[in-house]
Amino acid sequence: MSDNTKTAIITGAGSGVGRAAALALLKKGYRVALAGRTVATLEETAALAGADKTQALVVATDVADHNAVNNLFRKSLDAFGPLGVLFNNAGAMGPKGVMLEDISPEQWLHMVNVNFNGAFYCAQAAFRAMKTQTPQGGRIINNGSISAYVPRPNSVAYSSTKHAITGLTKVLSLDGRKYGIACSQIDIGNAGTPLTATIASGIIQANGSMMAEPTFDVSHVGDAIAYMAGLPLNANVQFMTLMATNMPYVGRG
Repeated sequence: MSDNTKTAIITGAGSGVGRAAALALLKKGYRVALAGRTVATLEETAALAGADKTQALVVATDVADHNAVNNLFRKSLDAFGPLGVLFNNAGAMGPKGVMLEDISPEQWLHMVNVNFNGAFYCAQAAFRAMKTQTPQGGRIINNGSISAYVPRPNSVAYSSTKHAITGLTKVLSLDGRKYGIACSQIDIGNAGTPLTATIASGIIQANGSMMAEPTFDVSHVGDAIAYMAGLPLNANVQFMTLMATNMPYVGRG
């Protein structure tokens, strides 16, 4: 790592992809603010880092609440100083098996608030910090999804919000140029986490059939985030697709 500051904020750090990213960055010597709604799972992530847990800061955060997001960034900046990396990871999968015509306004708004508004609040707070800090600049990595490109059946809220993340990534990339802020997106397909347990046992396909899909070790996502985070700010992985080799994506449907 050259001109990046080795500090990071990771949302959704209490499990799955966020936990894998946190452990990978802590192992690389980053100081990491672990954000999520449940303190106990964040503390589990820190404990899994072993000796590196002293470089972790646990901050209970609901990303759908902009005041909670502002508190997260204030605590991270106070503890660690200038911010090098935001991994904008927190998200919800949405109601399972609910058809488009049956999703309720409350279900729709929950997904928009967590998956999209939350990502925006965190990106905005990171922009403000990275613009004004010395040295200026930093990196924002958004967690997109394979569903940011190709939806699954009955996933209107999840797929729509993930498509919106791609738009956010592009705008952040453009508007960040003048401040030395780089923005990337990682689109993950079937990383092995508790959220993808049903995928391994069987999930509905575009033709209406049920099929078990392959998964891969989530630690590879952590390694990918560490690679993206460690680049000098004059280099950027704009979009990375990391997926189980044999999952249905190319040719899905």
